[in-house]
Amino acid sequence: MEKLTIYLAGDSTMADYPPESYPMQGWGNKLHLFIPDSVRVVNKAVCGRSSKSFIEEGRLEEILNIIKPGDYLFIQFGHNDSKEDAERHTNPWSTYHQYLRQYIDGARAKGAYPVLISPLCRRHYDIDGLLINTHGDYPRSMEALAVQEQVPFIDLCGRSAVAFKEMGDVKSREWLTWLLPGESPNIPEGLEDNTHLNERGAEAVAQMVADAIDKLNLNIG
Repeated sequence: MEKLTIYLAGDSTMADYPPESYPMQGWGNKLHLFIPDSVRVVNKAVCGRSSKSFIEEGRLEEILNIIKPGDYLFIQFGHNDSKEDAERHTNPWSTYHQYLRQYIDGARAKGAYPVLISPLCRRHYDIDGLLINTHGDYPRSMEALAVQEQVPFIDLCGRSAVAFKEMGDVKSREWLTWLLPGESPNIPEGLEDNTHLNERGAEAVAQMVADAIDKLNLNIG
């Protein structure tokens, strides 16, 4: 019997990375650790994509050509939808919905199940140590669409924000690609990246998603 498959459509916070980018990693790379062995994860997320550019590059079509009845399509966009370039930008209350509906409708037309996932929170704190919302209306807009379209919704933005608030400015760096000069041969100059996860962070966020899957009682595995 062919395995149930979860297809991942999203951006760099979800994507797989090549060995030369280590320790940077997306949470989609670690999801398989927290779901049954009977379920296959196919990570189609690509760095830098928005809900719009992913479609216009033919990447959604590629998934829809192979997804089968009973499979799942996990959809996480928002990080790059706020970019100003015409190739990626969407308005959170209009075109963002229009593009997300193409994922929802496309999956359903194939007998598969769409799941909307709000964008991972960025690790940005103000001078008082309070977490700053950098995603604007996109997470709230996605949740509204999920209710309207009766699609399961995983509030990864909210869940990760709670974790970052609890950890605080310093400890939360342990989940992100924060490197001192010379610490990694792949990034010898060092890096202070508040968006992209490292291996530890990717695993922790994948666990968040798996916990949400359980709470939603999705029929996976």
